[in-house]
Amino acid sequence: MASVLVVEDDQFVRSALIRHLSEASHTVRSVGTALEALREVAHFRFDVVILDLGLPDLDGGEALKMLRSITDVPVIIATARDDESEIVRLLNDGADDYLTKPFSVAHLSARIAAVLRRSRAAGAEAPPPGVLRVGGLSIDPLRRTAELDGAGLDLTRREFDLLAFLAGRPGVVVARKELLAEVWQQSYGDDQTIDVHLSWLRRKLGETAARPRYLHTLRGVGVKLQPPADAPAAEPPA
Repeated sequence: MASVLVVEDDQFVRSALIRHLSEASHTVRSVGTALEALREVAHFRFDVVILDLGLPDLDGGEALKMLRSITDVPVIIATARDDESEIVRLLNDGADDYLTKPFSVAHLSARIAAVLRRSRAAGAEAPPPGVLRVGGLSIDPLRRTAELDGAGLDLTRREFDLLAFLAGRPGVVVARKELLAEVWQQSYGDDQTIDVHLSWLRRKLGETAARPRYLHTLRGVGVKLQPPADAPAAEPPA
């Protein structure tokens, strides 16, 4: 079915959600704080996140904004708060749906199914792109796989999106504002978000900012992906 991350600090509610979602054949991981949730989505791929607002380390509304800065995974808010203005604000901030506690498992399952249908329909609208090759890099946007010199790269969802976007424009300097808009779907944001993901990508590509091979940062301008001097030039999509 779906891979679900439950972000809930109440152990009783958390255990009940895990049990019922598992019984519905979903794969479930769970955490009790916003920071743990951010680490989870940075390292694992989820189909949907169930997010409580009353977290002990960070308000759920702020957690939602931080999640949206690193992932576009559908987020369903699950909370006891029922203020209409807050619901509207959260939906405008990137939540995909909202459930007020208490709710039935059947209701939650129906909301998850609806969110996943919308998400998959949106992904199906664009024609599948071909394989992108830049030097020893091979990126398959359809299968969401990437290889470097024939070896598979273990990338998070956002790392893959960033690499694929740059690989589609080899040798072109892409402004940070454009990366935020196209990869993070945000009109504004913190440059540190991009820097962190570039740092993670460089580590997995076996390079550093001081000694780049593929990823080159032009201070104050943007980022470009290009093959190393000793590698073949970029090829058009297969």
